[in-house]
Amino acid sequence: MIGERLKRARAAAGLSMEKLGKAAGVSANMIKKYEHDHSMPSSPVLIKMADVLGVRIEFFFRPVRVHLSGVEYRKKSSVPQKVLDRITADVLDQAERWFELRNLWPAFPVPDFSLPESLPEINSVEDVEQFSLAVRNQWQLGLNPLPDLIDLLESKGILVIITASEQADKFDGLQAKVEGQPIVVVSSQWPGCRQRFTLAHELGHLLLHESLPSTMDEEVACNRFASSFLLPAVGAFEHLGNQRRKIDWKELHLLKHEYGLSMAGILYRCKDLNILEEHQYKKQFIEFSARGWRKAEPGEPYPAEHTLLFEQLVYRGAGEGIISDAKAAELLKIPLAMFRQSKMMEGAQA
Repeated sequence: MIGERLKRARAAAGLSMEKLGKAAGVSANMIKKYEHDHSMPSSPVLIKMADVLGVRIEFFFRPVRVHLSGVEYRKKSSVPQKVLDRITADVLDQAERWFELRNLWPAFPVPDFSLPESLPEINSVEDVEQFSLAVRNQWQLGLNPLPDLIDLLESKGILVIITASEQADKFDGLQAKVEGQPIVVVSSQWPGCRQRFTLAHELGHLLLHESLPSTMDEEVACNRFASSFLLPAVGAFEHLGNQRRKIDWKELHLLKHEYGLSMAGILYRCKDLNILEEHQYKKQFIEFSARGWRKAEPGEPYPAEHTLLFEQLVYRGAGEGIISDAKAAELLKIPLAMFRQSKMMEGAQA
């Protein structure tokens, strides 16, 4: 029956039963019956609903159903539940297509997530610095800037989902698990530096959750982990020196584009590392805020990150005969003819 999927698609589209019913030519009460599996829509009604909801007919009959567990929203208190429902519906749709592909693949080429071994004990927030360096060392990342954080997390078995849901800029991140695999969700509407900090912050939750003393605020620790992971202390000292009275705005902007950490984040990092004393940091941050830069930082924004892994795996699966072209098109939510044209690069400019 299609009830659960219809309800989810309606939530993702932000439509009431009345609006969906009107568009599909049935009553709101009939939509309610469909969602409770008390009735089954006719083919014409199903086609109309799929069109209105922006899904393919196959969505309603998809065999794989996933459930998010351990859902942790990092959100503003003013975010309405309706917005969260739309984001969750989009995440479930993407996760289902991921796991349907994985279940069709005999030896899925994405590893399971596992914690790095022999990480140092944490007794204070300052210890998080060494913890983040140990993670970099275990993963052989060196101390240089990390050019593609999404690719890094995916290579470690963390599923990154980018949601384009309306008003997705109203939440600060989402972490959950599906069948034991960690999922981190960011918005396509965010600038790249915000995406990267959220990704590093959620990675901090995954790695630090069982390692922190009960007296330590986990959010504070994960913020420290994220800034340290993105901009190691040695890089900050190399570019800014050991002690300053003030950091020029252009310096922050250039360092932002090298390490993918916001200007505000780098400024706070200078306080954490005692490059700026507390009163110097406060004075400069007040000026930063007065210029209106907390909402939008000056200059070119750091480019947003993207994920291509799912799409690449779908094309690879079709190319190796693991899945059919029809299934590949369904997973990518495009017509079969479009998929076949795309895989042959038909219409692409030389």
